[in-house]
Amino acid sequence: MERMNTLDAGFFFAENTCVPMHLGALALFEGPAPSYPDLVDLYVARLSRVPRYRQVVRTAPLHMFRPAWADDEHFEIGHHLRHAAVPKPGRALQLHHLAGEIYAQPLDRSRPLWEAWLLDGLEAGRWAILSKVHHCMVDGIGGADLMTEVFDLRPDCRPPVETPVWQPQPGPTLAGALASGLRDAVIWPVRVLMGVPSLVRQRLPGPDDVAVFASGLGSSARRLMVPSASCLNGPIGPSRQWTWTTASLNMVKQIRAEYGGSVNDVLLAAITRGFRDLLMERRELSDGLIVRSLVPISIRCPEEHGVTTNRLSAVLANLPVAESDPIRRLQLVRDQMRQIKRTNQAVGAELLAQMLGATPPSLLRLGTRVAFQLPQSLVQTMTTNVPGPGFPLYVLGRKLVQVHPYAPIADNVKIAIAIFSYLGELSFGITADSSAASDLDVLAQGIHRGLAELQTASQCHSPKPAEVCAHNSGRP
Repeated sequence: MERMNTLDAGFFFAENTCVPMHLGALALFEGPAPSYPDLVDLYVARLSRVPRYRQVVRTAPLHMFRPAWADDEHFEIGHHLRHAAVPKPGRALQLHHLAGEIYAQPLDRSRPLWEAWLLDGLEAGRWAILSKVHHCMVDGIGGADLMTEVFDLRPDCRPPVETPVWQPQPGPTLAGALASGLRDAVIWPVRVLMGVPSLVRQRLPGPDDVAVFASGLGSSARRLMVPSASCLNGPIGPSRQWTWTTASLNMVKQIRAEYGGSVNDVLLAAITRGFRDLLMERRELSDGLIVRSLVPISIRCPEEHGVTTNRLSAVLANLPVAESDPIRRLQLVRDQMRQIKRTNQAVGAELLAQMLGATPPSLLRLGTRVAFQLPQSLVQTMTTNVPGPGFPLYVLGRKLVQVHPYAPIADNVKIAIAIFSYLGELSFGITADSSAASDLDVLAQGIHRGLAELQTASQCHSPKPAEVCAHNSGRP
């Protein structure tokens, strides 16, 4: 049995009826749709590449030990691969509603924590695969890695004629599980605490870096004093709305080349415009107001390709929604993110997660649930950017044409935005609690406008061929 690390266990414990903690993506393909049995055969043939997809979570009474992964001796592919038709006429609106309903449903904890849905009936002969994977299994980067394991790199690839035989490993006896848990309870905290000094040395190698880090903590504290749009916080229910908007990655890179910073800075500036429009629509925008976003940062090394676990840190970013000038908004975001990187503020979150690994699992579970459910106005949204493959992928000879990401929301945080790139196109997947979804299109269109105005401004400084940033409001 392999036990979860601290971050994986935290995502597992954070889930409740109103907060399903799975990541997801909607993959749209050229038609015609394959048959359900053919897709089943493909998944069965590829599951050997991702053993976690056949493992289930085992917990101890009173959560005395960290949750562990064990082979599901009763695994059935039909419990995980589903089939549904998008209601007619099969356009984006119908697809958004159906996807929102599917994403709102928690995964069955008695089975491996993933699902995939074959969705047909889309207009123009297209079809889709909607995927759900629990956050305790993998982060966004790892999920993108898994796409290349399940999908094909060439249109002429076919699953093997003979499916690999899988034999589940028998679970441990009660005595064996108890002995393993007790051994882990003693060894794991020691190992974690011994790793803290090496983490500090690795991330902060010299006295000057420690001083910079300390100054960064002071700047972080000052940023937390800025009034944020707490009107975006509040309790959430079990229902979800989900939509997306798309943009040209090349156009975003041109903006970045014109004004400096990173691609992520440009994306955060566009999202800032989206929230500015949303607050203006609700008549809740005021001078000096910001929207504070949690921004996950991958700490995954190249050699960790395909590793099914969470390798994340995070920082808090203030989105300057009160600023009306688009160039000034981008500059504020760019300078802030540059300061965060320069002072290694992501190290603080990574170090905290490392130290929490020494906490007994029962207390970690209690602390995670309290932290997620406690009313707060510090964070209004979460924004995550996951780079996807720049090469085409295929399933049963059909080309993958678009990928739209899904990110979960937490208690008191009603909106989350996930960004995914594929074949030169960026997709902003926007998840919202139903109580915050009546004007979700205002946010999506605002992101579109934010990129369009930055593109226009950059062309005024240095004329370039026009790129189109398209808000997907008509069809999938």
